Amino acid sequence: MKRLLLYKEKCTGCSLCELICGLVHFKDNNPKKSAIHIERKFPEPGTFEIHICNQCGACYRACPNEAIVQRDGVYLIDPEKCTFCGICIDECPLKVCFTHREVAYPIKCDLCGECISVCAPGALQWSE
Repeated sequence: MKRLLLYKEKCTGCSLCELICGLVHFKDNNPKKSAIHIERKFPEPGTFEIHICNQCGACYRACPNEAIVQRDGVYLIDPEKCTFCGICIDECPLKVCFTHREVAYPIKCDLCGECISVCAPGALQWSE
């Protein structure tokens, strides 16, 4: 099963991962629709924090409408079944399942890997 490894010490804060996520999933140059978020911690300690779903399944267990399915270790939201109740958002321990006013269902990482393909410093990598 694929897992996403995060190396925050390698992150340069370029935001290409945020950009590609929004483009791939929503055809929109809008990092606020990105399932990955880079938090800038400046001036102290001068680092970048990577926030992304770790596929823990809390959203899946909480969904009362069976709108979240598990496929090969990845939890995916089915927009057709989602009633936008927000329970999955409330139950996300990392707060990486969220809404955007232009999207009719919660946004979360689906491990597509596009962020890894644009991460030149290697802050995002696959682990088998």
